[in-house]
Order: sequence, then C-alpha cells, then structure tokens
Amino acid sequence: MTDSDVREEIMLATYEALCEHGYSELTAQSIADKTDKSKSLLFYHYDSKEELVAEFIEYLVDWFDERVDKTTSLPPVDRLATVVDWFLYGSANDTDKRQSFHTAMLELRTQAPYHEPYRENLRKSDDYLRELIEDILQDGIDAGQFVDHDTEEMATLLMATLDGARIRQLTLDRDSYVDQVRSAAIDRIFDDILADDVDFPETRTQRDGYTVTTETAVSTDADTDADTDANSDTSTDTGTGTDTDTGTGTDTDTDTGTDIESNTTSDTN
Repeated sequence: MTDSDVREEIMLATYEALCEHGYSELTAQSIADKTDKSKSLLFYHYDSKEELVAEFIEYLVDWFDERVDKTTSLPPVDRLATVVDWFLYGSANDTDKRQSFHTAMLELRTQAPYHEPYRENLRKSDDYLRELIEDILQDGIDAGQFVDHDTEEMATLLMATLDGARIRQLTLDRDSYVDQVRSAAIDRIFDDILADDVDFPETRTQRDGYTVTTETAVSTDADTDADTDANSDTSTDTGTGTDTDTGTGTDTDTDTGTDIESNTTSDTN
C-alpha cells in the first residue's frame, strides 16, 4: 500500500469517526477502529490527533477542488448556482451520516481560535472558496451574464450569507431556513448583478439540460464510490461537502463551507 493509499484510508476513517462520534468525542482510537491499523500506526504518520484533523481539513479542500473542476463546462450562472447549493444543501440526497458530519465540522470550527493548525487550514479553505466565487463572478462578467460589479465584495457577502444560513440550519434544525435564504438571495442579491436576459436557476441539481451532482461531503456510500466521493460540500458540498461544508460549508459538504464551507463550510459549508 502506497503512502497516498494509507493517507486516503486514514482520511476516510476520520470522516467515518467524525460522523459517528462528533469532534468532541473524536479520538485516535475511534479513527483507528475504522481502519485495519492500530492507534500506534496512526501516530507513526501523525504526531497528534490535532495534526491528523488539520490534514483532514486540507484533504477536504483538495477534494472540493476536484469537484469544482467538473463544473467548468457549465455557464457561469449555472456554475455559481451549483456552488451556492453545495454551500446550502450539501448532497442532493443528504443522509443522516452527512448531516452528522456537517455538525462535527461545525464543532471543529469552534476549536480554531485555540488551535493554530485548524485556524490556518480553515483560513486557507475560506480564501479558496471566496476566490472561487470571485473567479466565477468574473467569468460571468466576461461572458455577459453578470453586470460589472466588485467581485471581491460580492464574494465576501455571499460567503457570509450562505455560511450563516448553513450554521443556523444545523444549530436550529430548521431545514426550511436554507430554502428561504436561497430565495431571498436570488431576489435581493443575484437579481442586482444578473444581465437583463439572464435568470438565476430557481431549482437545484437540474439546470438548462445540465445534470449537476451536489455532493459536498466525504462519502463511502456505494452510490458515490464510482465518482471518487470519499468526501461534500462539500458536500463539499462543502461543504463543501465536504459535504463544505467544507462545514465550511464546505464542507467543503464548505460546507463547506463551505462551509467547505464549506460547507468552510464551505465550508471547501
């Protein structure tokens, strides 16, 4: 087994352990229990649980980046809608496991003020997602789908809006909240920057003949293995989806993030 294979196995085990135990109850042993490796072997690769989790955040961003690359053929407005939905919803068929993952990533984010490696990688995730949205907005301006505007300012506003919606949905258990935020964002944000002959997609996943898969969280489910969804957001999704959330919302479900949030939450919600 190569080093990259070992890393992949450990990252998947970290995802599974986070889903089952949450961040506060996450231990090196709970991660090792999801692999065929011992706890001592985990510490051969990582000096501490904190170092492992910090790399897991980086792993989510890398995964979300791969997912984003698959959307480059979409028109900018559809690409933006896809990223928005990764932030808000994670997977189109979010399971309880992915919901648990996004919650765990939210827990993890609260530790960032006390752990520099977490803070540094979450900051990288946030920067990545903001720059991604900026690039999509600029592509839309160049393509005539968006009117000229300050893309950095708009990306910052969108990140804060979407990330806040995802956090409130997770903490208050109000699924309708993200639908309301999406609808309001179309009316009060996107309509102001769209060209006169362009509409923001009203529905998720199906857009003008394109089928968009909104995965943002690490997933080991059989239905996503073929698409290398060991993550979000992104979700992704997040984050993405990290599952982005990236929690970032990102989770990514960025998810990320994105929170990767991903859901970063973006989390990369």
